[in-house]
Formats: sequence, structure tokens, C-alpha cells
Amino acid sequence: MSLNTFGHLFRVTTWGESHGPAIGCTVDGCPPGITLTEADLQPWLDKRKPGQNKFTTQRKEPDEVRILSGVFGGVTTGTPIQLMIENTDQRSKDYGDIAQAFRPGHADITYHQKYGVRDYRGGGRSSARETAARVAAGGVARAALAAMLPGLRITGYMVQMGTKGIDRARLDLASIEDNPFWCPDLVAASDWADYLDGLRLAHNSVGAVIEVVASGVPAGLGAPLYGKLDSDLAAAMMSINAVKGVEIGEGMGAARLTGVENADEMRMGPDGVEFRTNHAGGILGGISSGQDVVVRFAVKPTSSILTPRATVNAAGQEIDLVTKGRHDPCVGIRAVPVGEAMMACVLLDHLLLDRGQTGGVRGIIG
Repeated sequence: MSLNTFGHLFRVTTWGESHGPAIGCTVDGCPPGITLTEADLQPWLDKRKPGQNKFTTQRKEPDEVRILSGVFGGVTTGTPIQLMIENTDQRSKDYGDIAQAFRPGHADITYHQKYGVRDYRGGGRSSARETAARVAAGGVARAALAAMLPGLRITGYMVQMGTKGIDRARLDLASIEDNPFWCPDLVAASDWADYLDGLRLAHNSVGAVIEVVASGVPAGLGAPLYGKLDSDLAAAMMSINAVKGVEIGEGMGAARLTGVENADEMRMGPDGVEFRTNHAGGILGGISSGQDVVVRFAVKPTSSILTPRATVNAAGQEIDLVTKGRHDPCVGIRAVPVGEAMMACVLLDHLLLDRGQTGGVRGIIG
């Protein structure tokens, strides 16, 4: 299988399967001299790892990352960084019933149609387990960004579960880690807990919307027309397992606005240009404006549920299938740190691209 690499100068190649001995990634293009240890990466993996509460899969994986190359004396050397995370809690027997059957909503059937062979254990390569490697790579990107852009902050949180959204009047980013949903609205989080409990007990699942905001992004990242920052962000977020939609800034909502409402007006402030609004999500013409970069993505409901669903098997027989195993009733919960990681990787990639093209030179205003 090809096309397992993303990025231009900061390049990440992930490898491994859900029930294989390990998963991991090779990170190439990280600048040398960046302070990096396993302890720098582990907190990000701890945010994503399974089994932390009753609202996520009960698969118990420590997700301990090992750095196998590319770091010497506690700093990056500029050579490929190899990261590995061992799988320790596989229960492949749970998937025996689907060895010859295709789970509705999963990639089982398309992998079979394309390759003629698939690893049915937990979905193999199509499993969201692969995203742990992305989070590890994102930790490398965060370390580099912290050295190169110390004012940059990346924050992800859930803004919608099913039909239930947050009240932005109650938005409090300090409360994100005070609930199991990475939700910035504690009232909504309490409501979601009861809602998801009911779905979980009914052998059902639900989708979610995640928002990722990067503040402190300098103006000038991205390039027209085929190297747009928002194009690469959209591709990065869409590549996350179970994501079915991505929007930047106002996104699809921009279609409901008039030109007067949508255009972000500007005035001169004491430190330069100031925008009155941010409908554009911090990106104009594919280039960052200096405002917060705002991305949202929609995650579909987990397809692995204990409710029987109609499908077919490899012999072409029509059957009803119950998917056993340990699964997230709302996979969007653990997608939050994955979205943050992809934001970090794309921003570092574009920072390196910009330095190569312009040397960081900027047009003067005023």
C-alpha cells in the first residue's frame, strides 16, 4: 500500500496495524538541535490513549512511545526520527466473525475491493489505532514549533456531539480538561454524559464535531495556488479516520452570509493591522493573516456497534452482523488530540516552506 506519507518538508510516514506487534512513524525533515525526549512526547499520547473512562474503548494500551533514531544527547540531529508504540492489548478473537464479512460503515469492503486482501483484526491499517502514530509525530512538531515560534498555542475541543452543541456564551477553554469530552462548556459536557450513556447502553454510537484553534500563527504561511495553508489543513484533517467533513473559519456557514457580513474589516492598531472579525479562520487566499487559525471537522458515528446491521459476506451472501470487540461510542472524543497533532504538523511544514521561499521577509504596512 502506498501513500502513507504526508507533508512537504516536514514529512511523516506512519506504519503498522491495529493488532500487529507495534505501530509507529518515521518523521523526516525535523530541524536539528531541537530538544526532544520521550517524556516530551508522552503527554500528548496520554491524551489520546484508550481506556481512560467509560466513554471510550476499554482496550488498555499504555501507548508508551520509544525514540529509535534521529535524537542524540537529547536533541534532534536532523536525520529521520523513528518512533515506535507497542500494541499490548490485542483481542483478535473478537474479530473472527468478520473475517469473511464486511462491517457496514467500515473500510472492510473497500479494502477488499481494492487489494483483494485485508487484515480484519480491528480493521488493520484502517483502524483509528493508527492515529497514535500521528499524535507522536505531532509531539515532534510541537517541540520544533515551541523553539521556533514560542508564542504559538494549539487547542482542540469538542463543540458538538450528535445534535447537541455547546453554548459559545459559556465557552471556557480552561475547563477543557475537566471533563471526559474535552468540552469547553461544562453544562454541555454534563448533558453529553447522560446522552452518551444512553446510546452506549442501547448498543449505539454518535458523531461529533471537533474545533482546533492555533493562536500566535504568524502572517505569511501558505502559498497560492496549490500550496494553500487551508488546503493542506483540510487534507490533513480529512485524512483522520472517520472524518467526513472539514471547514475553515466560517466554513459552510459562509454560504448564509452576505458580503457585508463575511468580510473581515481591518483597522490599524498600535502593533499593526487589526481585524474586527475572523470569519476567514485566519487564512486569506491560502495564506495565514496573523489571526487565529480555526479548523473544524466532523467525525461520523462509530460503525462498530452491537446492534445487528444488514450486510454481505465475501461469498456474496446477505447476512445480519453484530460487531463485537471494544469500541468508542463516540470516536470524536479521542479525535481531539489527533486534530491538534495534525495542526502542529501542517503548521511546522508551512513554516519551513516559508523560510525556504521567503526567508521570513514580510511586506511592510504603514
